Amino acid sequence: MCQLSIKTRQKNFKLIDLSIVIPLFNEEESLPELIEWISRVNRSHGFSYEIVLVDDGSTDSSWEVIQSLSSDHPIKALRFSRNYGKSAALNTGFRNVSGEVVITMDADLQDSPDEIPELYEMIKSGHHLVSGWKKKRHDPISKTLPSKFFNRLTRIISGIKLHDFNCGLKAYDYRVIKNIEIYGEMHRYIPVIAKRNGFANITEKVVEHRARKYGHTKFGLERMYGLLDLLSISFVGKYKKKPMHFFGSLGTLSFLVGFVMVLWILWEKMRAIYILKSSEYRDVVDQPLFFLAIAAIIIGVQLFLAGFIGEMIVQNNTRKSDYNVDETIGID
Repeated sequence: MCQLSIKTRQKNFKLIDLSIVIPLFNEEESLPELIEWISRVNRSHGFSYEIVLVDDGSTDSSWEVIQSLSSDHPIKALRFSRNYGKSAALNTGFRNVSGEVVITMDADLQDSPDEIPELYEMIKSGHHLVSGWKKKRHDPISKTLPSKFFNRLTRIISGIKLHDFNCGLKAYDYRVIKNIEIYGEMHRYIPVIAKRNGFANITEKVVEHRARKYGHTKFGLERMYGLLDLLSISFVGKYKKKPMHFFGSLGTLSFLVGFVMVLWILWEKMRAIYILKSSEYRDVVDQPLFFLAIAAIIIGVQLFLAGFIGEMIVQNNTRKSDYNVDETIGID
């Protein structure tokens, strides 16, 4: 959605203060305590707010718990037909918020709702995005070591000085979440995506990381795909609007290398025949270098064609999310 359409929408209705987006999967035990805690904090600070719950295909009674809670709390809820992942849940939740400030948190009670007021004030003071930093963590080493590695790598590649990119507790200006789209496992790198879209006023806040009270972690080996997602974001963010810059540059280089190699082979033959007057010389097609040169020229042309096709795709892009939502609460 473009900036102009966001401004038009804001003129049509008044945004509320806060939207709290919570993706969840099999969190029936923690939901009542979490929702009551969030409501208590928001009421005590006088915020107008909504809680946007996205049930990512839970197989327990989470949806029934949400239905019972919706009668006493300002809840919007969506239920996926199957488990699509956290990125899909967040992306869908972002499409259905009405708050000037949007806060995300996990449903397992490891994020404290008491952080909400300060996060809200930091966004209202002018920050585009505030990321939580779980400085003291209550996680096993199987989670903390990969996290440290990917956080350091992301800082180097993105230039964003955050300690904890993957922290679920974040706050956003409304404009940020309406101008980004996340998929795959890219929720881990939302600050990078936001910066690529022009929202560079990003900071962090040390937040409390509470020990898990119910259930067990829902995340497994998919965390190890983080490096691939980071490379994808870096590449797509730089070239998605100008694919010819990437493919055209490589195509030009390959074509020129092949062309120079062909000229060199022909020059060597002409030199042997007309300058050195030698009768012993290799025919052009007998030289492996000739076939390498032809291959380089062909690859160069193919890369050029890939660039043109990419440009046409960009010009006609109508991409949309295709997550199947079974049921909703409070969603028009």
